Amino acid sequence: MYNIYNNQDRTKTVVLTFLRNELLDDLDQYGYVEGDVQKASGGQKELEHLDHGRHQTMDITQDGNIQIVTRHLDLALSRCREALFPYSKMEVDDGVTMDDVLVDTDTYVIELHVPEDFSQSTVVYLEQLIHNLLIYWVLYYWLSITKPDGAEKWLAAAKSIEEEIKGALARRCGKVYRRMSPFDSGMGRR
Repeated sequence: MYNIYNNQDRTKTVVLTFLRNELLDDLDQYGYVEGDVQKASGGQKELEHLDHGRHQTMDITQDGNIQIVTRHLDLALSRCREALFPYSKMEVDDGVTMDDVLVDTDTYVIELHVPEDFSQSTVVYLEQLIHNLLIYWVLYYWLSITKPDGAEKWLAAAKSIEEEIKGALARRCGKVYRRMSPFDSGMGRR
């Protein structure tokens, strides 16, 4: 979900809001599928290990695991904000102190300050990319614990989306003027 506000300095403020319950539902579904497709290739001992691994992978959003997932969602959100720099730049207030207290939130918010001619379609595209990026980073972190051989594909997917975000922002940085010739100084002929 997003909102757009007009500012006096020829920019717009875009507020992207991601609902925690939607993110957790997606993580739950991906975790279930990841666990369901795990296969064993050995004997009884490997089957027992596989069942435990499946159980851990599928239970990504369960009570005993939710604190780890919350910390990784927070980290993924910070990564997203950093990937959106300079649009997501936040001023630091004087005397700010921070602690490491885990806070469950109902929403994850990213505020962007974009040029007034920024495209609505780019906003929608960024919102969808960021939602998936949050999911993919958490899956990578979780599977690096529960199923290390399956984690790398989520890392690759997350990095690919980060590149898509950078590309979408680079295309929106302003008008590009190209010279007619590499020898043309741009001064024109008289």
